[in-house]
This record gives sequence, C-alpha cells and structure tokens, in this order.
Amino acid sequence: MFTERTSVGLDVHARSVAAAAIDGVTGELVQTKLTPSHEHIRSWLGDLPGPVAVAYEAGPTGFGLSRALNAAGIRCEVVAPSKLQRPSGDRVKTDAKDAVHLARLLRLDEFTPVSVPSVEHENARDLVRAREDARGDLMRARHRLSKLLLRQGIVYSGGRRGPAPTARGYDSNASTHPHSR
Repeated sequence: MFTERTSVGLDVHARSVAAAAIDGVTGELVQTKLTPSHEHIRSWLGDLPGPVAVAYEAGPTGFGLSRALNAAGIRCEVVAPSKLQRPSGDRVKTDAKDAVHLARLLRLDEFTPVSVPSVEHENARDLVRAREDARGDLMRARHRLSKLLLRQGIVYSGGRRGPAPTARGYDSNASTHPHSR
C-alpha cells in the first residue's frame, strides 16, 4: 500500500540524474534533470509535497544514493531492472521516460526491489569482482601470448605452466624473421 503523497522515479547516471515526480493528490507530473550529488537530490526532494517515496534502477552507480536518502528519512527503493514491466511496443527508451515509468510503477507498487547490501558487503563484493576480472584478463593475455608464439612456430612443452611461464618451456624453433624476435 502506497502511503506517500509523491512518488519519484530517478534514472541515475554518473554525470546526471533524470527525475520525475507524480503528486498523488493532484496527479501533476514534474520532470527535471539533476546532478548526481546526493545533497542536490535530497534538496529537490525536500521541495516536493511530502511524504515522498523514491525508486531508481540498480546499476553501476551503486547503493550510496539509497543509503543517503534512507538516512535522511526518505523511503528509497532500488529496483531490479530485469524485473521491470515494460509496455509492449514501447521501443523508444530515454532517461526521462524511464524516470516517469519508475515513478508510475512506484505509485502502483508494481516493482521488484533489490536488497541494499551494507557498505562492508558491497566493498567485499566489489573486491571479489575486481579479482575475478583481473584473473580473466590474465588468462586472456596468456592465451594471446601463447597463440602469438604458436604462430611463430614456438610451442610450449613444459607441462603445467604455473603462475608465469618462462622462455625455458618453449621450443626454440623460432622464426628467423628479425621483427619476430
């Protein structure tokens, strides 16, 4: 059950925020563009007829905005983008339309919220993801190097490679071309 007077949808990006607010009493729709500063967003929300509820899509900007708004006493829901209901045939996607769509879904209470992790949990998850990305980058670089050497006629025959294969494990039937040395 929606108890707030104003429902707000935010389409949050690194450099801008598209905002749409629907007044539940008058039905008035207010749209604006904001900076991603939490203080600027809180200030704009404070000017709306209250109480206010906010929804934005989970994404690369993280959960800092949700934490800041909840700490300020503003109900903020982070919505799973994959679970949003999209009107069929609505192919045009703009930030302003997304913000209005989020505000309407919030007003109707038809969205799937995601759990906002603690700061510590979010930091640990970011660290694990960064490590997985680095391991993937390392494996891709190793494969590119081994394929480059294979094209030059150099074949690795040293068994298990270990953490850093050296030139010792490679057959030296290398190309005699000066640019391939």
